[in-house]
Amino acid sequence: MTQRDAKKYLDSMDFDLWSDLAKKDINTFESMRLAAIEEFIESAPERHRHRLRCLQWRIDQERRLSHSPMGACIRISRMMWESLVGDDGLVDHLRDLSSTCKEDSLSPEPLSYQAKVIPIRSKH
Repeated sequence: MTQRDAKKYLDSMDFDLWSDLAKKDINTFESMRLAAIEEFIESAPERHRHRLRCLQWRIDQERRLSHSPMGACIRISRMMWESLVGDDGLVDHLRDLSSTCKEDSLSPEPLSYQAKVIPIRSKH
């Protein structure tokens, strides 16, 4: 595969291109997959990169522990659901945020300010 071909795969997330590459040359596919992941992580803001690398490491471990691509897919799907609805997941955080907002609305009204209204007289 030429460097130009490699760039075409990285610039495009076209399923058919990636699928064709995986069928014809799994080693190149894997190196391109890793390059695409690295490119994505490097494009993220600096403050997020470490967390993204840790997440990718965990995904790679789930893939490694699986006996088949479908098994890896199921394990990674389970990971995503756990981060959404599991303990300390997104749903818990949204629920906490919601209850905090409700508590804030029950607090006493902030001090109101009064302004002196100056009447505007017409010329008539």
